[in-house]
Amino acid sequence: MLFVVGAMAAISIDVVTLYTARSEAQLAADSAALAAARVLANSGATSDTTTNSMANAWTIAQAVATQVAVQNQVAGTNLTPQQVTFPNGPGGTNNNSNTNPTVTVQVQVGTLPAFFSRIWGNTQLTVSASATAEAYNPSPASTSSSSAGPPVAPLCVKPWLLPNSDPSGTSPNGEIFDPNSGAIQTVTGGVNGLLGWQTQDVNNPKSGTYLHVGCPGPGDCSGGSGPLSASTWTYYPGNTGTGSGDFPPPPAASVTCNGGSGFNSNQLSVAGCVQTPIACNASVNLDLSDDTNRDDETAQAVNCLTHASPFSGGGDSVDQTNPPTFLPFEFLAGSENPLVKSKAISSGTDILVSDSLVTVPVINVPASGTVSSPATVIGFVQLFLSPEGAGIRTFGPFRYRIHTMVINMAGCGSGATGATGTALIGNGASPVAVRLISPSSTSQVAGATSRRTP
Repeated sequence: MLFVVGAMAAISIDVVTLYTARSEAQLAADSAALAAARVLANSGATSDTTTNSMANAWTIAQAVATQVAVQNQVAGTNLTPQQVTFPNGPGGTNNNSNTNPTVTVQVQVGTLPAFFSRIWGNTQLTVSASATAEAYNPSPASTSSSSAGPPVAPLCVKPWLLPNSDPSGTSPNGEIFDPNSGAIQTVTGGVNGLLGWQTQDVNNPKSGTYLHVGCPGPGDCSGGSGPLSASTWTYYPGNTGTGSGDFPPPPAASVTCNGGSGFNSNQLSVAGCVQTPIACNASVNLDLSDDTNRDDETAQAVNCLTHASPFSGGGDSVDQTNPPTFLPFEFLAGSENPLVKSKAISSGTDILVSDSLVTVPVINVPASGTVSSPATVIGFVQLFLSPEGAGIRTFGPFRYRIHTMVINMAGCGSGATGATGTALIGNGASPVAVRLISPSSTSQVAGATSRRTP
């Protein structure tokens, strides 16, 4: 009996060691899969329904996932790239249109030392784990799609409400999203559609469409509760009032960019991250009050957000050596980027995220319609704000017009109201949510199979 009890105690040490190693392998797989899905979400590929841009994004996603995985240890040893594999490419039921791609990452370590189980001839043991993450874009693959997934509710949404009107002129009916299904209406793919479409350079203004406030005068929305005539690529300010607004300002202490001292609620909501999620099909209130300083205040907030000095540059930029026609989008750190200022990275370094990336809601109002409060959100567009320096031109006929580039689109459609489950919180500044969909994925420990519960 003493021998049996001793043997069981000795073997239990190996079992505990193995299960600890399995948990470490699972954490590595989870983090790698989520990192890869985030790359796909930020790349713009989920908004491209016409080209095979996913292939380029997938290459970068694999590289990032591997980098994340090898930062993890299993049984006291860092993983190697050879121990991280991808059983298949980006999957998903709508993979042909790049919508909702999934990433599966497999981690396997076959060199764990055996201690007491050596008496049975086992000198090395193996643990493996896998995880699958999804970049979830609620836009269906087509207007005929009858399936409605869960709605999304991004955070950090800017209080700029856009009418559902395509500025690129590629939509057959002039809309960005089908208001019923949420399907993207514009022909996507760089210069031939809204994805990658950009306004003119604010330092070299020409005829073209800029993003600017849709009020009768400079910042003056004195029409009361409206209605105002809708205009393409013109935003209408959301209510940022503390306690009553749908875009309540974050704490002033959280807005640490240069020039942010003394910001009012509207400026804080633009320069900071609004912590209240804005959900698909939500009814949001507009701020149509008379504020003649709104344009100047917004200009300061945009420059603060993008770390750009007026007309002298310094903000992050989109890599133009890899044009938007060849997704994924890549971003370069500007000289005023906080990481550059702290010497953590150098100016011009490729970065995955940027403070210049913002999400704005699209409301169910066509260009020929009228805007009044409240308005219904039927989608989101992710924009890259001006890298030139001013963000908004502050003089001349092109004053207060924001230079933008479209990076992502996510349509809700009325079908999202029939979806079950809680709305998915967006991926930071992206309306494309990232979620781990295989917390019950199979993990193996020394030949035995276990399942993780959600």
